[in-house]
Amino acid sequence: MSTLKVKTDPRLLVGFETSDDAGVYQVSDEMALIQTLDFFTPVVDSPFDFGRIAAANALSDVYAMGGRPLTAMNIVCFPSQDLPESALQETLAGGLDKIHEAGATLVGGHSVEDSEFKYGLSVTGIVHPNQVLTNGGARIKDRLILTKPIGTGILATAVKGRLASDTAVRNLIAVASELNKAAAEIMIRFAPSACTDITGFGLAGHIYEMAAAALVKIVLFADAIPLIDDVLSFARMGMFPAGAYNNKKHFEPGVTIGPKIDPVIADLMFDPQTSGGLVISLSPDVARDCLNALHDAGINAQIIGEVIDKDTCGHVTIC
Repeated sequence: MSTLKVKTDPRLLVGFETSDDAGVYQVSDEMALIQTLDFFTPVVDSPFDFGRIAAANALSDVYAMGGRPLTAMNIVCFPSQDLPESALQETLAGGLDKIHEAGATLVGGHSVEDSEFKYGLSVTGIVHPNQVLTNGGARIKDRLILTKPIGTGILATAVKGRLASDTAVRNLIAVASELNKAAAEIMIRFAPSACTDITGFGLAGHIYEMAAAALVKIVLFADAIPLIDDVLSFARMGMFPAGAYNNKKHFEPGVTIGPKIDPVIADLMFDPQTSGGLVISLSPDVARDCLNALHDAGINAQIIGEVIDKDTCGHVTIC
């Protein structure tokens, strides 16, 4: 994208330049549109659950920007010669289940013939222009709250390798299909300074993007980061997806791993997440109250780090 001459527009509040979760375009003094899309290949065997996970993942970007999903469109690449039509029908039904749970409306979509099945959504949301959250607003002394445990990339790899137990599969589906709706509604009450959702770049990658956007140093506490059940045992078996190593190589210059950190835990910080949780940056005065409110809503959230200083490029230390 850096080589393209993209037209500027003063109404574009958030574009692609800042590696944010979605674009935001102001249409009036009271309303801005949030636009995002995401799609990927199946991460579980059940088409219905795949649809739910893919839809929750796409909807999450709107929540990360502080907004509310309004409409959604299906994106489908389908190998009609290799898979039964029922697989597509069940996937779309799973996606619709999450669209309705989000309070959004399905307005159509597009499908193409492809050798590999892919599904996701293009989502439009709304937010007040003065209430847009980005990944670049973190302030010194802020605390960082993570709203979901990590490890979906590890579990999805175990599923593909036919090593995951039924319990592990259920854990993966439960975490990845959970909307970030409730967490987003709660965080807004505490005036967060920044937010992002944890997806393909892994926890360390997305936290680094927050640090780089805000030009700050962030410390993550490894022992405070929640893991999905069974993830650590699969990680010790080497069940890391290739994306974890790609993430580590790409973000390593901006991420320092403390010498006492278990190498397996260090690699888990780069595990690409599917439909991960929100990371919310809040003032220390309200972070504990927000955490308690999330817990009261049944959300397994934890304070995992803090913003400690300014930095000319942004940096993350895991200790």
